[in-house]
Amino acid sequence: GESMLHTVITILLALLFLFSGLGKASGSAKALDRGTRAIGVPDGLARFTGAMEALGALGLVVGFKFSGIAWAALIGLWITMAGGMFFHFKAKDTKGAMAPFALLILITVAIVTIP
Repeated sequence: GESMLHTVITILLALLFLFSGLGKASGSAKALDRGTRAIGVPDGLARFTGAMEALGALGLVVGFKFSGIAWAALIGLWITMAGGMFFHFKAKDTKGAMAPFALLILITVAIVTIP
């Protein structure tokens, strides 16, 4: 039911945000060139965003035990993806906005299925 859906989506989100976040947070040129630099996001903001994504991933895992932390992590990641969409649209990169949009939908589903 909803609990299984929540578990599967949350694990998927945790993995995605852990790898995406660590790549950005590390300042890896590969991670920054591929995404944030191309749409005009300053490296400092990109690294901060990466740290928030990695912390969000950790919060999702801890959130299996403490639902308050799950809520905080999901809301933080939701806001981060809304910001991602903003920067993609601002750079006229509509295609690039689809990934944060899809993640926004998955995060929303995870929020409404919190047991």
